[in-house]
Amino acid sequence: MNSPLSFSFELGPPRTPEAAAKLPAVISRLAELKPDYFSVTYGAGGSTQEGTYETIMSVIRLTGIDAVPHLTCVGSTRAHIAAQLERYREAGVKRIVALRGDLPATALSPAAPGEFHYANELVSFIRVEHGNAFKIEVAAYPEMHPQAANPTEDFENFRRKVEAGADAALTQLFYNAHAYFDFVERCAKAGIKIPIVPGIMPITSFASTMRFCNGCGADLPRWVRLRLQELEHDKTALADFGIDVVTRLCETLLRAGAPGLHFYTINQAGPALRLWQNLGLRVSA
Repeated sequence: MNSPLSFSFELGPPRTPEAAAKLPAVISRLAELKPDYFSVTYGAGGSTQEGTYETIMSVIRLTGIDAVPHLTCVGSTRAHIAAQLERYREAGVKRIVALRGDLPATALSPAAPGEFHYANELVSFIRVEHGNAFKIEVAAYPEMHPQAANPTEDFENFRRKVEAGADAALTQLFYNAHAYFDFVERCAKAGIKIPIVPGIMPITSFASTMRFCNGCGADLPRWVRLRLQELEHDKTALADFGIDVVTRLCETLLRAGAPGLHFYTINQAGPALRLWQNLGLRVSA
């Protein structure tokens, strides 16, 4: 019997007092859709975990829905990670997104500084310290991590995270469904059976879409890029076009058997709500 589809939303810790004031309304609107969980990224620019913890507690307090912190190990120590895990466990957190984290701009090696060098080491540490108390999600890169030397090396990095004890994976954003299907096929051939949930980024502007794609190495199909560029100064038309493109992407993924969708909201409810409505997704009882 197939497992039920998983739908979730990603939030980020607010960076300004104005953003902090608006976030509860965003959380409440998205919570009405009864997602399986909200994930919360690691601080503003990965600089601090305190904002992540505060946002996690806001989600729990406002909604009662599972809140899932991103936990990065770049530049960290075992003692620091252990303290964060205990803090989250005491708060009732049941899932963790385990990540290496962004390397500092001055890094000369693909290994992270600190006592953990790669995400698989963080996954192993969580399993040793807490057994199966946490469900662990890890990152997957259908189009290759931008800092990987080649696709084979990147896939082996992913395999190590799975072998270390990951329960599921969330992908980086992408707009080419074939990249996702190829990655899932490679996983099946390698005996990797964990769910690989597509990460979905709504298209809301030309500049931000290009920035996200350039930052993570995602391919934006030429026809989409040209249309976005043409519509750059017509916000309504661009938003409508972007929603249509991403709706079709999601439909293609779900028809082909994707185990769910993880929406990158950028702390905006509107685009995710439109996608949800277009797709006719369920609202749990």
